[in-house]
Amino acid sequence: MGYSDGVGPSDQVSVDARRAVEDAVWAPSVHNTQPWRFGLHGARISLSADADRRLDVADPDGREMLISCGAALYNLRCSLRALGYAPRVRMLPDPDRPHLLADVDLEPGEPADQQALRERAQIRRRRTHRGGFRPDPVPAGVLTAMRYDAEREGARLVEAVDAHVKGALAALTEAAEHVQQRIPAHTAEMARWAPSPRTGRADGVQEGAYPQRSPQAVPQTVPHFADRDFARGHGWGVQVAPDAPGVGAGVVGLALLLVSGGDAPADWLRSGQAMQRLLLRAAEGDLAVAFHTQALEVPELRAFISARFCGGGHPQMLLRLGVAEGEGLESVRRPVEEVIEAT
Repeated sequence: MGYSDGVGPSDQVSVDARRAVEDAVWAPSVHNTQPWRFGLHGARISLSADADRRLDVADPDGREMLISCGAALYNLRCSLRALGYAPRVRMLPDPDRPHLLADVDLEPGEPADQQALRERAQIRRRRTHRGGFRPDPVPAGVLTAMRYDAEREGARLVEAVDAHVKGALAALTEAAEHVQQRIPAHTAEMARWAPSPRTGRADGVQEGAYPQRSPQAVPQTVPHFADRDFARGHGWGVQVAPDAPGVGAGVVGLALLLVSGGDAPADWLRSGQAMQRLLLRAAEGDLAVAFHTQALEVPELRAFISARFCGGGHPQMLLRLGVAEGEGLESVRRPVEEVIEAT
């Protein structure tokens, strides 16, 4: 840790804590709800869930909300390591305050190495991918490293190698999309978090974050993982070339399940940290990740995936990994002042 001119040690800790929170908020969250709040208390940062931003219909138990907060917690840890701290994390420190998810103490650490700095550099570079993939293969070494990353955070990364498993996961995703679109409360919730292009909001999945025309898989050739219909038939979204050079028709990338041993709030938090750690690894390798969580929001389908494809573990995320077509799409974040409470 270095001190700026005229800034003492305690002031520097406060400055660095805020810088870490500024990085933390760039975590992905379900429908970009950004369901987190941070308390700054001297050399401690507390992370709490903002239950007002939970998806009451799609996520009544708050599982995806806590996965989102876990991703923010990993960003916080990553940023603090790069700033020269050894963050000490206590998850769910107070049983009487269930929305208090973690206390992070900023303890002195060693100067950041190059890997810590490279990882932090990916935080704001990473974007959720909602477009097509190129046929370029994913380097085996990257996938091996991502498996290791997940295990270090208490989760497992399972690849759907068998074509029938990949096809089943795609079919379940599409089935869940159809089921959810038949539920008026679900479509209303989607509309709340996918605003029109005229919005001035700094949250939600906005027009610049998804393509106008999602690439379709070739029928009867490869599986098609259904995308969310954020435009809801309005034709919103970023216009993409329908036949971009180098894009393989129907290329879906690698299909991966992030799996935990348990299915309690602590497991959801760990899964979120594992997810973000592997997302930053992917970004460092110029790879993109798409999320397909529809089937995991339908209890019967999630139970089926657990029993058939997770060896009795609990599926927390369904991902596709590959080399992205085109440039990354946009994302927005609320001003950090809206999510910080200083004492």
